[in-house]
Amino acid sequence: MSLERKTTVYDTAGRNTAAAGSVPFGSEGPGIPASPEEEAAWRTLLALRRARLASQAGGNGSATPLEIASRDTSPAAARLFDLYLPLCAPGRRLVVGHLGQSLDGKIATGTGHSRFINGAPNILHLHRLRALVDGIVVGAGTVAADDPQLTVRLCDGPCPTRIVIDTNRRLRDSHRLFNDGAAPTLAVCAEDVLPVGEQRIGRAELLGVKRSGDWIDVHALLASLAGRGLRSLLVEGGGVTVSRFLAARALDRLQITIAPVIIGSGRPGVTLPAIARMDEALRPPVRRFELGDDVLFECLFEKS
Repeated sequence: MSLERKTTVYDTAGRNTAAAGSVPFGSEGPGIPASPEEEAAWRTLLALRRARLASQAGGNGSATPLEIASRDTSPAAARLFDLYLPLCAPGRRLVVGHLGQSLDGKIATGTGHSRFINGAPNILHLHRLRALVDGIVVGAGTVAADDPQLTVRLCDGPCPTRIVIDTNRRLRDSHRLFNDGAAPTLAVCAEDVLPVGEQRIGRAELLGVKRSGDWIDVHALLASLAGRGLRSLLVEGGGVTVSRFLAARALDRLQITIAPVIIGSGRPGVTLPAIARMDEALRPPVRRFELGDDVLFECLFEKS
């Protein structure tokens, strides 16, 4: 089923600027927000995250997220709220996919090398996303290739639960995210490859989920994570994992940050089952943000 496409372009202040020039969003590069206004806005977003968690736990906050956000109307706050506020809304599940890729749609070379396709502003953006969600999801291929930390290091904020999908238990226990204790970590596998009584890989907890073909059942995983209080998720990679969530119609939003580089060959970003006609293609409404020299397209799949 195709979706009607709508494109909106935003500048750093979150204004619709289809005709006007704009300063790239996030041009300050990675690290703690450079300006006092942006640092204050980020603290507000972290407060909104805490209010969301309190709401999910049945607590009574002193103000709603929108009431808190409305107290700061500076341009720095507007640009951050526009991109990140959906992650702070209480009472809903939100699954956001993110990929960084080249102009020709590659997320890595043929050998798996990808550091770095995108610029520093997108890396900062990823760390901000991590700080606002309950959990980060990656596939076994990403862990095997990059041995990532998946922690929040370039901005203030908590480290979310790390969730590694390793359907057939091919990862060793030597990867650092299974041992560093930097954040709660789940290693997800198919139920049929999880021996009775086995509970951990390194310091990470093992979680068995029912199988769907050659992978885990995405919706069964989401239900299990929601039961643990993990309702807002960032599916950070790699291309296979993000594509599986998209094919299962499990993404509410998909962010693809495109860098002005041509790799020419390598590993693709999104790969879905083949279609015969263009009217079968997905054409979601999109928003566009400039991240330094990169451009982030945010595809909106969530139902209104």
